[in-house]
Amino acid sequence: MNAPQLTRAAFERLQEELAHLTGPANEAITEQIAAARALGDLSENGDYHAAREEKGKMQGRIQQIQALLEHAEVVSPEAGSADCAVVGSLVDLRFEDDEEVERYLLGTIEERPEDCDVVSPSSPLGKAMLGARAGDVVRYSAPAGDVKVTVVAIVAAGDTS
Repeated sequence: MNAPQLTRAAFERLQEELAHLTGPANEAITEQIAAARALGDLSENGDYHAAREEKGKMQGRIQQIQALLEHAEVVSPEAGSADCAVVGSLVDLRFEDDEEVERYLLGTIEERPEDCDVVSPSSPLGKAMLGARAGDVVRYSAPAGDVKVTVVAIVAAGDTS
């Protein structure tokens, strides 16, 4: 398994989220479960079942974050990352036979800005994008065959312009 790559900012944000989920959020959901349990018959207690379901979702997210942080490789976008695509870059692409330009984050879903799809650096497209510069044409293999993509622009990590 390839280690997921995270920028320092995403790594720290995930650490903060984990601290919140294992601290204040856990205390709040435990209190909700206790209050719902005090209402009586658990078999027909919607508040209790909803709180238990929320606790389960929270535990799943905690496990997901812990595994991600344990295995993550923290990468720092290079100073000139607006010149070439690195993990954390926003990359504007135009696919062959398509006039529309689409913006992708080269990274993980944990770093995704709103209204932007994510391409993993370990995916075929992600590997093709790494190191590419604006104007480059990159190729990668997809299940339907080879795909040619033009890199229209590179936006440095953290710059959403």
